[in-house]
Amino acid sequence: PSLQIAPDARGGGMGDIGAASMPDVYSQYWNAAKYPFISGSTGFSISYTPWLSKLVNDIDLVYLTGFWKFGNENLNAISTSLRYFSLGDVDVFDQNTDYVMAVSPHEFAFDVAYSRKLSETFSGAVTLRYIRADYSTGSDDVTPGNAFSADISGYNETYLNLGQSEALLGFGFNISNIGTKISYDGGNTSMFLPANLRVGTSLGLPVDDKNSFSFSVDVNKLLVPTPQLPAEGESEEERTKRVQKYADTSPVAGIFNSFGDAPGGFKEEMQEVIWSLGVEYSYDNRFSLRTGYYHESEYKGNRRYMAFGAGFKMNAFQIDAAYLVSTAQSNPLDQTLRLSLGFDIDGIKQLLR
Repeated sequence: PSLQIAPDARGGGMGDIGAASMPDVYSQYWNAAKYPFISGSTGFSISYTPWLSKLVNDIDLVYLTGFWKFGNENLNAISTSLRYFSLGDVDVFDQNTDYVMAVSPHEFAFDVAYSRKLSETFSGAVTLRYIRADYSTGSDDVTPGNAFSADISGYNETYLNLGQSEALLGFGFNISNIGTKISYDGGNTSMFLPANLRVGTSLGLPVDDKNSFSFSVDVNKLLVPTPQLPAEGESEEERTKRVQKYADTSPVAGIFNSFGDAPGGFKEEMQEVIWSLGVEYSYDNRFSLRTGYYHESEYKGNRRYMAFGAGFKMNAFQIDAAYLVSTAQSNPLDQTLRLSLGFDIDGIKQLLR
């Protein structure tokens, strides 16, 4: 599940937006195809998010990213990320409620992407990812899960003349976590990875030489088949066959099935669509203020919240922070804080001269 958590503070400060927002060092999660358009040639970052902090104090996400542009005119880029999601320490007790041991369940993902500018305005990327989740409790019933997945993404940016200003129009997409299933019981049963389609657009509007705004919209659709719940009047044999058919569905078939298998038809399919709106104000490309809104149907999770963020950027580094305020009642994500620190290697070299 941690693969769906937005890891960085810039995108988080705009309501979890990043498919087509201005390229930055954090682009690996949102859309790796943006890296060929980034201004620097090499950079890396670290992000930290305490998760569900209103409920517990030892669940957190640490996220590292890095990129390197190379080749003729820096048309190519290699980027990578490392994600570690800790679920804290969990005490294990036996059936007699006697203490047995403490375990530290966690999730880990490592990926590498190759992106290339295919024209003056468009770039594409492919990402390969290894995933490992360890919820072991010391028994043979629960085993670590391993999986592999890939992302396919694209990004396009063009300049438009709006009055006396030259605006930047961006469009991006990312089909993520296309891969194997994952099992936590030695292969007896398996589950789909959270494959996802993200499509977004953005518009950057300069006000003058110092001030600018950008407006972004992202739309998400989870690409996994609908879980099989008991149906009214269904026999045990019928349900067993239906559940087995679901279990036998391949990940690729599941992606296509996800567009038309909701029991409620088209209406329920539309309820599965998540959308985000984000705005960023930038002064002199140094100081930024951000806000955004994230909306999920109340029937599909009811994650609805406002996000607020700020950032400060120098030649060698940038620091970003984001804060989440829930607009739905009893949301454990309320008051979630994200912190990110990015470094520009070219800027660091200039400081050291």
